[in-house]
Amino acid sequence: MLPKLATQKYDMIVPSTGENITYRPYVVKEEKILLIAMESEDENQIEKAVSEVIEACIESDIKVKDLTSFDIEFIFLTLRAQSVGEGIKLNIPCEKCEEKNEVKVDLNKLEVKNNDFDEKKLQVEITDNITIDLRWPTMGDRTVDITTGTEAIIHMAAKSIGTLYNGEEIISMKDVPFAEVLEFIESFSTEQFNKIIGVLLETPYTSYDLKFTCKKCGEVNERELKGLADFFQ
Repeated sequence: MLPKLATQKYDMIVPSTGENITYRPYVVKEEKILLIAMESEDENQIEKAVSEVIEACIESDIKVKDLTSFDIEFIFLTLRAQSVGEGIKLNIPCEKCEEKNEVKVDLNKLEVKNNDFDEKKLQVEITDNITIDLRWPTMGDRTVDITTGTEAIIHMAAKSIGTLYNGEEIISMKDVPFAEVLEFIESFSTEQFNKIIGVLLETPYTSYDLKFTCKKCGEVNERELKGLADFFQ
């Protein structure tokens, strides 16, 4: 019988909750899932692959679908740093001449921006009597099969409502059918809807400040990498 290889265990903090979780680096089996997804260049397939890898490597009791998008970004990139080394190489086009440059990114220097967001801002007054508490969107919220950008934004806004206060009445939206929540959102005025979108636009995100000199034209490029797609170039 072939021996089983021991795998090092590590701890990390989930950005949205401060919870400590244990994980192992991903191995060839999981890396194959990622490579196939990367070859497809399909964002949905990449997100699905990333979720599968996190599910396999996290040894603490958490549900990937309940993690926020910025949790997923941070957890996966931390996993990647331990699995393939602290640095990854990306091919980044120059902003001036569009020549692709191989640039090394130190994943240990990742930051979660906006994570000190004032939670009071998550409470939005819709009318004099109605106030809602928002929550950051999770991966589970992004599974709706929709076809347009506008529809996606409306669905995301509806999924982001955690609690509704109507005078003395307190309603947990998880107890309300989603079709009813969607109908509620679609009854908003543009001003009311924009209040929600304004808050959601400040969702925390994983960030890396990149600076390099183009090998072809000598232009100094400075840009911010954010979101999983930027780290798969």
